Amino acid sequence: MADAIVADRPMLLDRLEAKPTDSLLALIQLCDADPRAEKIDVGVGVYRDAAGNTPILRCVKAAERILLEGQETKAYLGSAGDTRFVELIKPIVFGDNPSGYIVGVQTPGGCGALRLGAELVHAADRQARMFVGQPTWINHGPLIGCAGVEMIDYPYYDKASGAILFDEMMSALGQTRAGDLLLLHGCCHNPTGADLSLDQWREVAGLVSERGLVPYVDIAYQGLGNGLEADAAGTRLVVEAAEQAIIAQSCDKNFGLYRERTGSLFVKTLSSRTAEAVFGNLLSLARTMWSMPPDHGAAVVRTVLEEDALRADWRSELDDMCTRIRAIRARMAAFDPRLAFVNDQNGMFSMLPLTKGQVLELRADHGIYMADSGRFNVVGLSDDNVDRFAAAVTEKMDG
Repeated sequence: MADAIVADRPMLLDRLEAKPTDSLLALIQLCDADPRAEKIDVGVGVYRDAAGNTPILRCVKAAERILLEGQETKAYLGSAGDTRFVELIKPIVFGDNPSGYIVGVQTPGGCGALRLGAELVHAADRQARMFVGQPTWINHGPLIGCAGVEMIDYPYYDKASGAILFDEMMSALGQTRAGDLLLLHGCCHNPTGADLSLDQWREVAGLVSERGLVPYVDIAYQGLGNGLEADAAGTRLVVEAAEQAIIAQSCDKNFGLYRERTGSLFVKTLSSRTAEAVFGNLLSLARTMWSMPPDHGAAVVRTVLEEDALRADWRSELDDMCTRIRAIRARMAAFDPRLAFVNDQNGMFSMLPLTKGQVLELRADHGIYMADSGRFNVVGLSDDNVDRFAAAVTEKMDG
């Protein structure tokens, strides 16, 4: 009887269409269900140590002990979040004396920063266009496009050759007009690992200045490519060249705070009046999405950066993570000349010249789990399985 009533009277939620499962989440589930002890998970984007574990940093544990003993309240912080955290992150991203007026707020991770920035852009101009290099992080489209920002692809990377298509990129960006946004990976490009050289960054900065473009920089892996300062160099060049810029920053990776979702959004303008209006709009937009950002991760980062000993320990641990990533890249490159490009790239990810079919064969034959695109997490490998992974991959490349 109840079924008959439902059939005659469609309800609100019955109108929903089924959505496909997120490909990365589905990959995690498949790997977890695989009983093979020798399986290799290079799909999920987290740092792993030599034993294959994702550790909590020493400095983070120390900061948490300080917070446990000394934190006196769990009252709301406000929509701007931990303003001292934002103040301490700012020079890490921009250096000590950036030009213009830069305002910032705490966000729930880099994803929250990207979405808040997109909402700000759409509020400022409903006809805004953002140029996006392909391939890019798979979640850029949904996060930014859902805010209503038009996204225009341009060529960035050739998987077959492992090379950046810089000439094609610059030619495509010749279609831009003043006020267009340019999505850029600040360092450690996801999914390819292929970063612009400093000379190429200078050319992009020149284009930004000449055409009046707005850089929209996603810098989620600072410190995991070639070091904290080196990894910020490109971002600083384009931000300095721009009259206005938007920067989405994350502490999830370089502090190992994945589940704490700790990030910030910064906006540069050349006018104090515009900066004040931007900040007010950021607070208003944040209020409608998450109201107040979570406190714990930002409090941890603030504590680390305020304590000289903890800050020094963080830099040491971050350098160790960077060194491990570089060592794995070098080891893979030495295994086979066809993998040499891996050592020329940066950060946690690279993209192998494999077809979707070959990726699925690796999954079936060797228990190797990576994205269908061939993107793999370099530091998802443990010291014990780097060579086995390289051997399986090159075997498929032979085919």
